[in-house]
Amino acid sequence: MPSERPPARTEPDAPIFALASGAGRAAIAVMRLTGAGCGEILRRLCGTLPAPRRATLRGLRHGAGDAEPILLDRALVLWFPSPHSYTGEDSAELHLHAGPAVIAAVADALVALGARPAEPGEFTRRAFMRGRLDLIEAEGIADLIDAETEAQRRQALEQADGTLSRLYDGWATRLRTMLAHQEALIDFPDEDLPPEIEQALMDELRSLTGEMRAHLDDGGRGERLRRGLLFAIVGAPNVGKSSLLNRLAERDVAIVSPRAGTTRDAIEVRVVLGDVPVTLIDTAGLRETEDEIEAEGVRRALFHVKQADCVVGMFDGDTPPDDLPANAILVRNKIDLKPMVAGPPDAIAISVREGIGIESLTNSLADRARALTAAQAGPPLTRARHRAAIEESAGHLAAALDMHWPEMRGEEMRLAMRALGRLTGAVGVEDLLDTVFGQFCIGK
Repeated sequence: MPSERPPARTEPDAPIFALASGAGRAAIAVMRLTGAGCGEILRRLCGTLPAPRRATLRGLRHGAGDAEPILLDRALVLWFPSPHSYTGEDSAELHLHAGPAVIAAVADALVALGARPAEPGEFTRRAFMRGRLDLIEAEGIADLIDAETEAQRRQALEQADGTLSRLYDGWATRLRTMLAHQEALIDFPDEDLPPEIEQALMDELRSLTGEMRAHLDDGGRGERLRRGLLFAIVGAPNVGKSSLLNRLAERDVAIVSPRAGTTRDAIEVRVVLGDVPVTLIDTAGLRETEDEIEAEGVRRALFHVKQADCVVGMFDGDTPPDDLPANAILVRNKIDLKPMVAGPPDAIAISVREGIGIESLTNSLADRARALTAAQAGPPLTRARHRAAIEESAGHLAAALDMHWPEMRGEEMRLAMRALGRLTGAVGVEDLLDTVFGQFCIGK
């Protein structure tokens, strides 16, 4: 069995390279290089080092063994000496012609000169290890790379620029000051310290705990925007769920048939509504059935109702589906065939076949998507990891408020500080690094 390459963290200074630009036919390809010996590798490729941070046209030459070096490409070369680079190491960029043969020849030359291909996220991991950014900012960069919409871009850029980090660092600074005061109360119990010192400490503890609780009480808006929303279309068979999915997706995604029970499994399609990525799910028609395959489809439909951020309850008579969430969007289809006599006054009347009411429905879905991800005061939480750490920290602070013994109160405050430190990567996150940086693309 072939041996696996050791993790990149066992070679913290080894020169690495990767293609930073996307794959596919293009005019320019950007090759990134960083690590110890990067300058010497660049010198051997270019003859001399270009001036720092200045794009310079150079011929890239390399020859195997004692062979005369041959021209690989003429490229724009940028040299970023340490510490003024993304990673904090000596780094370089080669702006190549993007032909596959050019890229392969330069990559082979870099390997021959002592560099190795980078692991996913290794450039950003090195930047984190050298203090160029913290863990939250690194996650913001990953989100920025994955951003599909303008709203996601804005949220990710704020995080990458340190908005969340500054909030959490501010909390840590305040907690550190409180902990110093608490240590004074422990170390000098007989010094008749003014009673207002302890009272001020308790007031500040309550204030900080309240700020953390308010930050947590955001309805998951930032996390929803980051991952996108889930909207489930449910209803009885043949009310037009698959036709509506196709209309909203603006292409034929689901099979449409007058035969009841055509949709057995959930069909998903990704769209953008209100500048928010939304996964629409067409589900099996809700009805009692003895067909075990269709029954499984109904069971999955009910599961999606529970998991969805929004449920679109579809019907074509006067009665909507049973057991829908109170905030479901009701849609009455086939108004061109069956004028509504009664039924919910808030139902949106449409005809998928004729296109009647589709714009109104799309606007309502977009409004719901915006409402579910609307920004509140302060930067939003964007990951479950952040939420868990802040919940832990707030829990320890609440416990500290209930402690009468100063030593026990101080210990709870230290545990709260440690939970905050894990947020930004200041303490105890080695086991998280593979997970965080493994989400990056190669070259970042």
